[in-house]
Amino acid sequence: MVLHLGRSLGLPVQGEPRSHGLAPAHLLTHTVITGMTGSGKTGLVFVLAEEALRARVPVLMVDVKGDLANLLLTPDPGDPAALLAWLDVASPDPDLGTTPPALAQAQALCAARDEGLADAGITADDLQRFRRETHIRVLTPGSTAGEPVHLLSSLERRSPLWDADPEAARDSLAAAVSLVLRLVGRDADPARSREHVLLSVLAERRLCAGQPADLPSLLADLDTPPIERVGAMAIDRFVSPKDRNTLAAALNALVASPSFASWREGTPLDVAAWLSPDAGPEPRRTPAVVLSVAHLDDDERRLVLGLLLSELLAYVRGLQGTSSLRALVVLDEVYGLLPPHPANPPTKRPLVALMKQARAFGVGMVLATQNPMDLDYRALSNAGLWCIGRLQTDADRARVVDGLAHSDAFATSAHSRAALDDTIKRLGKRWFLVRNAHEGAQGTRLLRPRQTLAWLRGPLTRAELRKLTRG
Repeated sequence: MVLHLGRSLGLPVQGEPRSHGLAPAHLLTHTVITGMTGSGKTGLVFVLAEEALRARVPVLMVDVKGDLANLLLTPDPGDPAALLAWLDVASPDPDLGTTPPALAQAQALCAARDEGLADAGITADDLQRFRRETHIRVLTPGSTAGEPVHLLSSLERRSPLWDADPEAARDSLAAAVSLVLRLVGRDADPARSREHVLLSVLAERRLCAGQPADLPSLLADLDTPPIERVGAMAIDRFVSPKDRNTLAAALNALVASPSFASWREGTPLDVAAWLSPDAGPEPRRTPAVVLSVAHLDDDERRLVLGLLLSELLAYVRGLQGTSSLRALVVLDEVYGLLPPHPANPPTKRPLVALMKQARAFGVGMVLATQNPMDLDYRALSNAGLWCIGRLQTDADRARVVDGLAHSDAFATSAHSRAALDDTIKRLGKRWFLVRNAHEGAQGTRLLRPRQTLAWLRGPLTRAELRKLTRG
């Protein structure tokens, strides 16, 4: 099985572009995509995700900007009517069914898309097969625009992991407790925070006994502790009754908050279940899960993604080792999630661990950004596939070339830093400098990604997302 990404040219440029294929296993060493706004970065992200799904590999996509839900917009070839509702034109004329300009625009878009797919060798049957064999879900934590997500499910609902893998269950519990403490402005460090240790001990005691560990139950335990000691210390000495009451009051305000209610309802935060083929009729459909956090503010986004990445890390560590691509995880914008030292948001630790460990368990990571200056390139040093779009500033290009210099991909490159910098500077729209460590000296090429199966309409509002997910 080969993933067909588009057409490429070797360096130095000569001859005609030829089909560019990628072995799925090459994604196991992780992928970094960078490029300025308008470089075509999101299109390449979609091509990688679509090709993985066509190869029956489950995909989890984290949507920070609000446009990954466009994966749902995959109309059949020659069907302009499917695009009419999403065009930025005047309201349709009720007598004509649609205004002529809208119809003409839809027909032009549909024809251009069909031509691009045909050039990539993708037929109408291929597209219909993709629609038939892929199960696309859009999850929206803190919102009902898509499927709401119960972010505290590992705390409030007993997971089967407590029987199968207690260490992974404990990691998930710690991440959920950290989220709760951050929401009330408390120290959320699992190793240093006494409040974190106390809540974790109380919750684990309940979960192991098969009892609910929801926040109201934990509030009762804080008021009347069911244990006498925490570690080697008496509980009143470890956390005084006064401090327990203060913590309980803060948690009670959180529980009473109407805006927090939506964080505690919906599908459980269970990456293993999300990435399992659905139980529909044979053949079972391949899951494509889009977790959209575009509607959250920056602080909420970091908290939610910190919890998600911790859950993802627990899921990965519970898998058996493999040399085949088992799942693909895509983050279309990692700005603020993996910053250089000394910044340490809740997303950084699990993301660094995933970059180091996920490959051994068959999970590939795709990290994309338009802000290369704000990435910790030491964490990306093991990335085996780099896709670099046009970068305007000298600082951005120097940062990316420096990142390549610290990676295995650059170690066998015959191209100098100056030559790479010059090539990146002259890239056109939707052209990428690709460096694949698995292909040795031939692994540096210029790539033009194929036409996407999905129509990239752009960021969707919550109202538009609700309309799209409802049918």
